[in-house]
Amino acid sequence: MELISVIIPAHNEEERIGQVIDKLKETKSNIEILVIDNCSTDKTSDIAIEKKVRLVHCNSQGKGYAMEEGLKYARGNIIVFVDGDLEVYIDDLITTMVTPIINNEADFVKSAFKRDGGRVTELVVKPLLELLFPKMYKFEQPLSGIIAGRKDIFEKLVFEKDYGVDIGILVDVIKLTTKVKEIHVGRIENNSQSWHALSDMAKEVERAILKRANYLK
Repeated sequence: MELISVIIPAHNEEERIGQVIDKLKETKSNIEILVIDNCSTDKTSDIAIEKKVRLVHCNSQGKGYAMEEGLKYARGNIIVFVDGDLEVYIDDLITTMVTPIINNEADFVKSAFKRDGGRVTELVVKPLLELLFPKMYKFEQPLSGIIAGRKDIFEKLVFEKDYGVDIGILVDVIKLTTKVKEIHVGRIENNSQSWHALSDMAKEVERAILKRANYLK
């Protein structure tokens, strides 16, 4: 059975990281779990050690840095990225995400799910994508951090280091392959953010999209 590397970038996720790990371990797939501790100041690393998963320290703050660091240590040829603050309700998320890849139906899989919120997605991302990339498939959750793909696809990418990383990956992958699929994975919740944090996120996501539309360097 093909080895799947599940990478969890995590910054101060002690409240939920243990739950995320436990849920992922329920999979029928052959997996290794890597927690990439991205400059945490809480017990994120301690919980990863307690849960007996691979722990990697990333000393450069930013989700993109953590994702890149995880790729360096991943042993599988298929990679799944999962955020460390999720409440995952679906059974066997990993098998759901990787099956289209194993069956050669897709090189890259983006998750879609039911959730509350999504203000940056609805007010910023979707309108910009429709204006700048009108022929792109209309993804329900373009900012989802739950993604899967062949390792060699990810190794060709230059990751944004901030909140723009997820949308940057999506747009760049579409330029590399037409075999991109969005699949529903049930209902998922993650931690709500303040309006100030959402403003920063929106600016970083906008920057990533505008760069790929050649409006920014």
